Amino acid sequence: MDVLINVFVALHIIGIASLLGGFLTQMKAVGEGTARFGPAMLHGALTMLVTGIALVGLNQADDQSVNNVKIGIKLALLVVILALVYVKRDEEKVDKGAFMAVGGLTTVNIFLATVWT
Repeated sequence: MDVLINVFVALHIIGIASLLGGFLTQMKAVGEGTARFGPAMLHGALTMLVTGIALVGLNQADDQSVNNVKIGIKLALLVVILALVYVKRDEEKVDKGAFMAVGGLTTVNIFLATVWT
């Protein structure tokens, strides 16, 4: 079970990297007002959602404790991120506030995962 959990953790990190990487590569475009949500950002957020749900289930099946408050907050942040990216995915330009919100919420989500133990 530990190997399976570690595989899903790795996939979850790949999803985070895709979402945050897509955000960071657009930083110059934010200043120019031409930033947009790329497919990598949407796929990264979806990967995070699917693997996160799987990780909760696998950890509970392995009789490990799960901090439901932490998971609930992380899920709420991810749903907001996913909603913003999904709704605005086809727009040529995304307003700076929405784009920065996705980057900020992603960063908060990463810190919640690593700092809140």
